[in-house]
Amino acid sequence: MTGDREFDVVVWGATGFTGRLTAEKLAARAGSELRWAIGGRNQSKLEAVRAQLGANAADIPIITGDSHDAASLEALAARTRVVCSTVGPYAMYGSELVGACVRAGTHYCDLAAEPHWIRKMMDAHEAEAAETGARIVHACGMDSIPSDLGVYFLQQRAEQLYGKPCSRVKMRVTEMRGGFSGGTAASLLHGTEAGRNDPSIGRAMTEPYYLAPEGHRQGPDEPENMRSTKVEYDGDVRAWTKPFFMGPMNSKIVRRTNALLDYPYGEGFRYDEARVVADGLSGRIKAKAEALGYVAFLSAVASPPTRSLLKKYVLPDSGEGPDQETRESGQWKVVLIGKMNDGTTVRALVGGEGDPGTGSTSRMLVESALCLADDADEIPVGGGSWTPAAAMGDLLLDRLTSHAGMSFEFKPPSADAGHS
Repeated sequence: MTGDREFDVVVWGATGFTGRLTAEKLAARAGSELRWAIGGRNQSKLEAVRAQLGANAADIPIITGDSHDAASLEALAARTRVVCSTVGPYAMYGSELVGACVRAGTHYCDLAAEPHWIRKMMDAHEAEAAETGARIVHACGMDSIPSDLGVYFLQQRAEQLYGKPCSRVKMRVTEMRGGFSGGTAASLLHGTEAGRNDPSIGRAMTEPYYLAPEGHRQGPDEPENMRSTKVEYDGDVRAWTKPFFMGPMNSKIVRRTNALLDYPYGEGFRYDEARVVADGLSGRIKAKAEALGYVAFLSAVASPPTRSLLKKYVLPDSGEGPDQETRESGQWKVVLIGKMNDGTTVRALVGGEGDPGTGSTSRMLVESALCLADDADEIPVGGGSWTPAAAMGDLLLDRLTSHAGMSFEFKPPSADAGHS
């Protein structure tokens, strides 16, 4: 249905901080045969972005529209095979675009980490997307590709080696160095503000199976707590751990993948995430202090007076983000530890180059968009609302390791169990 479109990919929201980075990464990746464009609301700002993309992108088309103008979004969706959206908060600026893509049979990917909005889009459009062939894939950045593809990779290797998956996987963040953008800050602020008036937003974060398909929203994992200050000693990584703020989002995507793929990880599969701090008494004290600090930050964001101060003096504005040195020197590493019912333990090490929240995440999004465009005939699923692993699986894994600076390494039991 999308074969005769004018464009293969449109980067929507290209004037935002992450949008500009995504356009830069796509310009570096695009061959002469890729037909792509950048889009957004402001023509002059889009022209400025294009001017910074280099000679190879000097003539790429610009598409203007408005996130709340249905007609302009319908026209956009009809012109391209894939829309790659960086316009957050998605609950504020993304709904009309998803609907337009679904109706046009246009594939779509984004960086959404807003489970209440993702669920709303699924409930509203999944059936029609299945009819039109539109593959709608949310969470194609740091939320939640490392977790989703990491578990997918680990379970595949476990199956190959032992003929069965791990019944439990835990992801532990061992390094996360970088900054974050104004768009990320805006999403946090919007979710907190909206959650005060809409209890379903808070419920979306705490219910572990909130994003699973209807009829599959139960399982062994317990409710999650965004404000938890619980710290634990993890013998598998030999360190104290604290709650990982992205865990409640990532885990929902992992569980949805398991259900969408008809439970290759098992119906009793359990999953959780945490951030590694350090060993010893000092590690425990540091973990507790950092956990308390994050909860205090969330409380400050939730209070109008302190939220105003944070917006004015601390959080980056829309369009802002970490400088080039921070983006290039940043990196992230996680270890996924899988356990089988017989006690066998396996690991996967997953890592990425560049600032995780902007540089690395934009590369993940670009590869997701190119996968939806260039590998469309090889993707094993049709239209619908998918996760990155459920839709693109091995195809995306290959792209991430070849072009996005990511690594996936399997560690069988013979590897040093304490080495993370």
